[in-house]
Amino acid sequence: MIEALQSGRAIDKIFMFKHITGENVQEIKQLARTNNVPIQMVPVEKLNGFTKANHQGIVAIAALISYTDLQQVIDFAVGKGEAPLFIMLDGVTDVRNIGAIARTAVCCGAHGIIIPDKGVGALNEETMKSSAGALEHIYISRVNSLAHAVDTLHLNGISVFTAEMNSVQKVFDTDFTQPCCVIMGNEEKGVQHFLSKSADQKFTIPIAGNFDSFNVSVAAGIIMYEAMKQRISS
Repeated sequence: MIEALQSGRAIDKIFMFKHITGENVQEIKQLARTNNVPIQMVPVEKLNGFTKANHQGIVAIAALISYTDLQQVIDFAVGKGEAPLFIMLDGVTDVRNIGAIARTAVCCGAHGIIIPDKGVGALNEETMKSSAGALEHIYISRVNSLAHAVDTLHLNGISVFTAEMNSVQKVFDTDFTQPCCVIMGNEEKGVQHFLSKSADQKFTIPIAGNFDSFNVSVAAGIIMYEAMKQRISS
């Protein structure tokens, strides 16, 4: 486990027995924090469900994709002479939605997707299938704090937008040609208050009639297509 973390091998999550002891436990926890690998403390029955081998109280789930540091992705986009375009997922847990968002992000020219290390659906085989392989063709930045990620975006001159139903500004009246990141929130709870508060602009997607709202992946598709249309036309 220590060797895997030190080598930078992509690990999606570490499951650890909630009463584990041992001289290497703290080192594993520290390396996991350094590499933004989430740790979940679980009963031994959970670990036994993963493997019949002697797991010694720790099981690591290998990631299907590699994660890239957010600043590196920003530098890559700027180096290409392009205005960075990001999608940030806040509380999006349905893996089919994540896969669909990734597919649209690739098709519309987004540079990367930002996800938290906790509270987001796993990027597993089902997510990969839902994305039609798109997750292998876009940078994924996993961060331990979405608030810190917003700070990084702002420090690099990247505006942060949120889609909110009660906003007066319409999506097609929003300038997506500038460097920007759109935060997509949980369908039930929306974008968390601290992220909404830090947004530079808020917009709404008009809906005919009185129906509730778009599915999050559909909403993300509308937004990203509008961004691509503006960037092609500018």
